[in-house]
Amino acid sequence: MRMPKRGQRGFTLIELLIVVAILGVLAAVIIPNVGRFFGRGEDEARRTERHNVESAVVALMTENGLSEIPNPVAYTGADGNAVNDMTAFPDSTSACGTADKLKDPDGNDYQAGLDKDGYVLYQHDITADGATSPTVNYITLSTTQYYYTCEADGTIRQWADDDTSIAANEYTD
Repeated sequence: MRMPKRGQRGFTLIELLIVVAILGVLAAVIIPNVGRFFGRGEDEARRTERHNVESAVVALMTENGLSEIPNPVAYTGADGNAVNDMTAFPDSTSACGTADKLKDPDGNDYQAGLDKDGYVLYQHDITADGATSPTVNYITLSTTQYYYTCEADGTIRQWADDDTSIAANEYTD
C-alpha cells in the first residue's frame, strides 16, 4: 500500500460538508423552477395551435370573400360537439351550387357533384373548376390535438375534447 507523500492530502470533512450544502441549496432553487417549465410548454403549444386555427379561419374567410361562414360547426350549448378534423372545420356542409357556396373567389360558379362542398381548413376546394382542384391547406395538419367550434363571424372556441356540455373542457384564453 502506498502512503501519501508529504503535502498530498484529501478533502477535510468540513470542505465536503460545505460542497454538499451548496449543492443542496442549488437543487432547492432549481428543481421547483424546472417543474414549472414543463406545464408552460404544454400550455404554450395549446395556445399556438389555437392561434394557428384562428389565423387559418381568417385566411379562409378573406380568400373566399366571406363575411360569415354559412354553416359553421357552432357551439350550441350542452348538446353541441367540437371537432378536431380540419377537413370538416369550420363548415363542411355548405353545398356547391346553393346560396351557401355559389361562386369561387374568381366569380365562377361551383358545380354540385363536381366541386367539393364546404369551407374547410384542410384540402379546401377553392376553385370552381369541376375537378376539385386545386385544393388549399390553410392549416398544416388534417387533425388537431384540441377540439374547436366556430361561430358564423369566424370566432373560434377551443376545447379539451369533443364534449361541449362540460364547461371545464373549454379553454378561455
